[in-house]
Amino acid sequence: MADSPPRRGDAEFAGQVNSMFDRISGVYDRMNRVMTAGLDRAWRRRAADRAEVGPGDRVLDLCCGTGDLAIEAAGRVGRSGEVVGADFSEPMLEIARRKEPGEGEATVSFVNADALDLPFEDHSFDALTIGFGARNLADLDRGLAEMRRVLRPGGRLVILEITQPRRQPLKGFFALWFDRLVPLFGRVAGDSAAYSYLPDSVRSFPDADALADRLVSAGFDRVRWTVMAGGIIAIHSGVA
Repeated sequence: MADSPPRRGDAEFAGQVNSMFDRISGVYDRMNRVMTAGLDRAWRRRAADRAEVGPGDRVLDLCCGTGDLAIEAAGRVGRSGEVVGADFSEPMLEIARRKEPGEGEATVSFVNADALDLPFEDHSFDALTIGFGARNLADLDRGLAEMRRVLRPGGRLVILEITQPRRQPLKGFFALWFDRLVPLFGRVAGDSAAYSYLPDSVRSFPDADALADRLVSAGFDRVRWTVMAGGIIAIHSGVA
């Protein structure tokens, strides 16, 4: 029997989320393509654009999963730059390590790390990206504090995340897609609990306005956000 979906606030939440991503690592990329009709790649490119990194920069992609956003950043910083992908799921990292960077891209180092207790020195990175991972943090404010700690002064944070649309008809479509179809996909993929967690995690995560407020409270300046895909996807950015 599949495990029950993780519930935010449970003492075991982080461990459950870790175990869940370990289980779905083999189908993660395929499910992303199916659930987003392939648009997740374009969204990651937009997030990398927002990071405004260039040759020679050092970038941390947090909650990197199978590494797509980290590899996107590698193309921006070039061979003179450095990209580190960090995640707490070793099976996801194993898949990421098998993805080859393109010609002229930085080599990406993929490391196992806890987003709430990062193994990096203060002010270590010029930019930090996190794609579809912020809502999986057991303590968002503590995670934001760690992100700010490892960014150099003036470094940019970019968060790419699912959000809830506010207006019809997208609001109704969102409910149908996430509450009914996504869990169905999960059953087909062999892990209904994991894909029942997805809509639950979006509902329990701050909306775009509230997430911007949390960034300001964490000490980020010049906070702004863009909502895409009819209000289903948001990109937030701020400067340490």
